[in-house]
Amino acid sequence: MVQTSKIQTSKIQTSKIQRDTFSADKAPVHVIGAGVAGAWQALLFAKAGYKVTLHERGDAAMADGASHWAGGMLAPYCEQDGSEPVITRLGLRALALWRREVPDTPFQGSLVVAHARDRADLARFARVTSNHQRVSGDALTRIEPALDGRFPEALFFPDEGHVEPRHAVPELHKAIRAAGGEIVYGAEVDATDFDGIVIDCRGLAARDLFPDLRGVKGEEIIVETDEIELARPVRLLHPRWPLYLIPRENHRFMIGATSIEREDYGVTVRSALELLSAAYSVHPAFGEARIVEIGSGLRPALPDNLPRIVIRGRRIAVNGLYRHGFLIAPALAELTLKFIETGAIDNEVMQCA
Repeated sequence: MVQTSKIQTSKIQTSKIQRDTFSADKAPVHVIGAGVAGAWQALLFAKAGYKVTLHERGDAAMADGASHWAGGMLAPYCEQDGSEPVITRLGLRALALWRREVPDTPFQGSLVVAHARDRADLARFARVTSNHQRVSGDALTRIEPALDGRFPEALFFPDEGHVEPRHAVPELHKAIRAAGGEIVYGAEVDATDFDGIVIDCRGLAARDLFPDLRGVKGEEIIVETDEIELARPVRLLHPRWPLYLIPRENHRFMIGATSIEREDYGVTVRSALELLSAAYSVHPAFGEARIVEIGSGLRPALPDNLPRIVIRGRRIAVNGLYRHGFLIAPALAELTLKFIETGAIDNEVMQCA
C-alpha cells in the first residue's frame, strides 16, 4: 500500500513587483557558474529565447565544483525526513523538469532499508515521509534482487530518480548549446562586467553577496565491482547521517555521504570506515570491491539550509542549495525565469533588495 500524507504542492501565493529595471524585450542573460544551479538557469533562459552566455571559471571537467562530488539523488519524498516542506515542493516540480528536459533521466525509484536492530528507525522514516510502499520478502526481491534476504523490509519510493552528476552536467551544457546558448570556460568574471541580466550561481565564491554562506563537507567513495547489481539508490538508515549507495555506469557505485560542518577537502579515516562498513553491511560483495576514488566537496549552505534567490535590479543571485542541488536547481531556474517574464515572486524562496 502506498503511504501518503498531505504535501504542500500548491504554488506559494505570488505578488507582483515593479519591473522597471527589465526592458520589455529579451535582454541578454549572463549566468556565472556552470554547475548544476547555473546550468539549469542558462538552459531554461536559452529555451525561452534569450541570448544566454554561461561563464565558468574552471575548465570543462569542472572537477573543483560542488556538482562534481554530488550524489545526484532526485528524492523529494525522502527529503521530507529532516528538510523543510519547501524542499519537497521544489523537488516535485523539478522532477517534471528533469523528465521534460533530460528524458533519459532514470526514474527507477529509491529504496530505504534498515537492519533488523534499526527497525524503529525505519518506522520513524515511514511516518515522516510519504508516497512510499512498505515491501518485504518476495516483493523486495522483485524490486531489487541483489537484496534478497538481506533486510526484513524496506520502503520503496517508486516516483523518485537519480542522475550521474558527472554525466548530467555535461548533458545540460550540451542542451544549452543546442538551444543557442554559449558557454565560456576559464572565465574569471564579475556581475558588474556585463549589461543585461546577470544570474550569479557561484556557490561558495559568492560570499561577497552572502556573508553568512558556509561550506558543508560531503565525503564520498566510488567503488567498482561486477558481483552486485543495483537498479536504484539504496539509502541505509544510520544514527548519525543518511548513507546511500547509488549505482553508476561500468559496475561502479557511489557511497555517500557525510555531512560535516568543516570547510576542508580531506576525507577522515572515520568517515571512510563508516562509509565502507555501511556498503559492506548492505551486501558483503562490496567487501571485494575495488576502491576507485575517495573525495569530498563543499556544499554551499545558508544558516537555515534553505535556498535563496536574491534580486537586486538586474542582478539575481541564486545560492544556498546545500545538499539539494540536483533536486531543486531546475525549479529555482523556473522561478527566476518566471520573475523575469512576469514579475512573480515566490515568497518562500525569493527576496528583493
